[in-house]
Amino acid sequence: MEEITTFGESEYTIGKLHLFDGVTDAGVDAMLAPCTVLRIAAEAELPNMHGTEACVYVVLRGALSNFLVADNTQQRRTDKILAGESIGELSVLDEAVPSNTMTAVEETDLLVIPSRLMWKLIDEVDGIARNLLRQLSFRLRAANAQLRRREKVGEFYRQLSLIDGLTSLYNRAWMNDRLPTLIEEAHAASRPLSLIMIDLDYFKKFNDEYGHLVGDNALRVAAGVLSAALRPSDFAVRYGGEELTVILPDSDAIAGKMVAQRLCERMRKAIVFEDMHLPLPHVTASFGVATLDAHYRAEDLITRADAAMYRAKEAGRNQISF
Repeated sequence: MEEITTFGESEYTIGKLHLFDGVTDAGVDAMLAPCTVLRIAAEAELPNMHGTEACVYVVLRGALSNFLVADNTQQRRTDKILAGESIGELSVLDEAVPSNTMTAVEETDLLVIPSRLMWKLIDEVDGIARNLLRQLSFRLRAANAQLRRREKVGEFYRQLSLIDGLTSLYNRAWMNDRLPTLIEEAHAASRPLSLIMIDLDYFKKFNDEYGHLVGDNALRVAAGVLSAALRPSDFAVRYGGEELTVILPDSDAIAGKMVAQRLCERMRKAIVFEDMHLPLPHVTASFGVATLDAHYRAEDLITRADAAMYRAKEAGRNQISF
């Protein structure tokens, strides 16, 4: 990096600089004449050249890349500051030295406008304040758009973390987060809610006989049975291993038992091996139904449904209990 000249002695003019777009005041050239023009080598960082005083840097030639410095780490931003554009205006406005580090993408010439001169230009030259506001508005819109994209990506990954990768059902983390809310809503509205705990019968034996890949396919088939048989307002969850759960908002004990019976019948008819036409009774399921009581919490409802499921298993499996 080197100071190669001043703006007044350089070949550059304000004609293509966005900050001075439309400015016709002949005094601007004189005000900028003593300002330093820096030459930054490719990949070199741009330090603050004026001690603790903030500066506006106008790219005369080349381009800068912006680094955001936070918690002693650097993150490269995807935006670039190209010829004619400037950076550092916010630091001048809030009188703070920028925390960002700028790096030259290629050999770059910069006009350095110290804070005190920038304020003089804003105060005395028509059009400077307008251009400054226009640039800041554009950057704010760009930053908001980037933030919305990040929020969408973040929400996508958050939702992805709540989906079971094998069955595409919700996972237990989702259930732990959502079930208490569903129960609170049901209590507040005095609406029923039922929960079905499901355990695939003799699943370990099935895995041992056919292998874990076939076992995984059986789990996907079982999950498909649930998804196909439920209302859009219902929820199917892979609780863990071969255990599945169905949450039925606005469903009382009678409706819960009817749904469980329908799922039990469809499960035993489902086909795991399409080429061999072996039906799913090799991995039939036991169903336990519990319905929300006035004082139940999520743990109480799960415990009741789990106990009912074990009663179905003790009674011979491939059936429902409540």
